[in-house]
Formats: sequence, C-alpha cells, structure tokens
Amino acid sequence: MKKVVYLCGVLIHQDTMLLIDNISFAYPGRRSRKVFNDFSLSLSPGTICGLLGPNGAGKSTLFYLIAGLLSPAGGSISFNGMTPRKRSVDFLRDIFLVPEEIDLPSMTFAEYVRVNSPFYPRFSTEILDRCLDMFELPTDLHLDKLSMGQSKKAFMSFALACNTSLLLMDEPANGLDIPGKSAFRRSVVENMTDERTIIISTHQVHDIDRIIDHVVVTGPEKVMLNASVTDIASRLSFRFTADAAEAAQAPVAVPVPGGANIVEVNPIGEPVTEVDLETLFLLTRNHPEIIARLFTNPS
Repeated sequence: MKKVVYLCGVLIHQDTMLLIDNISFAYPGRRSRKVFNDFSLSLSPGTICGLLGPNGAGKSTLFYLIAGLLSPAGGSISFNGMTPRKRSVDFLRDIFLVPEEIDLPSMTFAEYVRVNSPFYPRFSTEILDRCLDMFELPTDLHLDKLSMGQSKKAFMSFALACNTSLLLMDEPANGLDIPGKSAFRRSVVENMTDERTIIISTHQVHDIDRIIDHVVVTGPEKVMLNASVTDIASRLSFRFTADAAEAAQAPVAVPVPGGANIVEVNPIGEPVTEVDLETLFLLTRNHPEIIARLFTNPS
C-alpha cells in the first residue's frame, strides 16, 4: 500500500515523481493577470497524463516551468528531488520537452541523432527505429526539408528514444494526419514503462482519450481536476441518450446524431462506462461544484 502525506494541502504519494507546490506565475508586464496562483499538482511514475484546459489556461507555460525554462514567482517545483530552475545536468538528462512548434536545424536526421543522443544515457536506437517505422519515416531524412507533420514525427521519435523519466508533449498531434495520429498513440503506449511519466497537453481530446490513465484539467490559475481515469469512471457515468428530456436534465449534454452524450454522478461507485473526455471537460468547466464535491482533493 502506498504511503501518502499532505504537504501544504497537496496529497503526496511516497513515490511521487513530480511535485508542484503552490506556485504562482505571471509574465512580465502582466502582473495583474496571473497565469497560476497557488497552483499545486503531484504525479507518480507509470502515468500517461492528459493535460486539458481552455486556450490561455497556461498549459504550455506549465511545461516551461516544469522544464526549468521559466521560474515561478512563488512556490516550488520538484522532479525526482531536483529543482528545474537550476537546470542541472542530471535534471536535463532525465526530462524531455516536445514543444508545440518545432524548429529543427539544417542537418540530416542521422547527424542530429549522432550529435544529441549521447547526452541521454538511456537513449535507445531500438526505440528510435521502431518509432520511425510506426510513423513510416525513412532514415535518410533531411530536417529542413520536412513538412510540419514529418518534423513532429521525427522529433517525437527522438524524444521517445531518449527514454527520459519525464516526457512532456505539447499538442503533439497537431499537424498529423489520421494515420499519423494513430501511430502517435501507438508509439506512446508501446514505449511506456512503470518508471516513466508522460504528460500530453492537448485541446483535441479524441487524440488521447484511449491512451491516458490520468486526467488533469486546469482552469483559471489552478487545478480543477486531478484524478485517475479509473477514479473518474467510478464517480461519474458517461452514456448516450436519445431522450431529449433526459438530456435537458443532465449537467452536461453534448449533442450527437440521434441524441446526446451525457454525464451523471455514478451511484454504483464502480467503473461502469468509459470516460468521455469532451463531456468531462465541459462538466469541469461548467459545473466545478460537482467536481469539487466528488473529488475532494483535486490537487
């Protein structure tokens, strides 16, 4: 059984990998509008986490803070006992950020791998070759001649091959076609381990709904939901209804052909339906009081 403690109101598992404790942050010149204020979050290894939130909620900023590219004005961030803003060698070797927009140098992919892979002690050419095969990319790529989608596929292949404990992926499916999105999901799942945590930020929930096992929803300045998919399914029920009156009474109803997808409080207390991320996100945004009641410690 995992031991848990509370630190400044944050539920901490004994094996916590990433701990964000009451951080605050605002960009220079915009101090009156904080991106985060007393924002807390903890994640354990072995997790594929979906990071959801509206545009402007700070998902990319959060990644930059975790990666040490930005520093919080208050509070603290710890990754495996290391402080990101110090950017130590051990820290940099064990974390990888895939940004939303990728700018690759003018060189061949083979040269890029030869130059950069030695920095990562657990780099795997086997994983790299497997990911390139999944994405149907040749090995003789020249990086400055790739489309946006091809650049993302090549960079994500390298990122997964680095085998870091923490992998941050910001809108990774943007620019990918349908086969590319399928290959992206497969590459993440097949290269996941119990020692690794992967956080995927997206506003396209259907790109990740079948691969994540944890959900974090951010709102204005704070975490609104932080729960495992299993826990969510045990507390909420997601289903289709063709009954317009029933849909009208549901907290959230998403119109679909023939009826609506709705969400209700699950009276059974055991998972009975798959989690619908779109409906869950709307519930969290439109009825935070329900989320607060069901998930008493969202951080």
